[in-house]
Amino acid sequence: MYGALVGTMVVCVTVMAALGIAAVTREWMPPLRRRSVLRPRLWGIGALMSALGLSLFVFLGPLAPGGPAVNFFIPLVGMAVNLAGLGVQSLARRPGRTPPLPPTTTTTAS
Repeated sequence: MYGALVGTMVVCVTVMAALGIAAVTREWMPPLRRRSVLRPRLWGIGALMSALGLSLFVFLGPLAPGGPAVNFFIPLVGMAVNLAGLGVQSLARRPGRTPPLPPTTTTTAS
């Protein structure tokens, strides 16, 4: 049972990281996210952060080889990084700052 859980989590974290790398390098998004995400590179950075945080939490926390209480603080840091990555992904759905408009000139007819 332990091996099945570890294998499932390895696949999930690998897929998350691969989607993040594809979004950062190629600006490619999964089909279900193409409409809602306005900034794919930022979404990819958030996906990479989530994958890192989830792997820290799971593999050094509940599924750690020595038992779940090997180190108490690293899984908590992993969960914080995971939540920060989800926050960055939600920021990628909002439009970015627009550059200021150039000054306009008006001419008066004499």
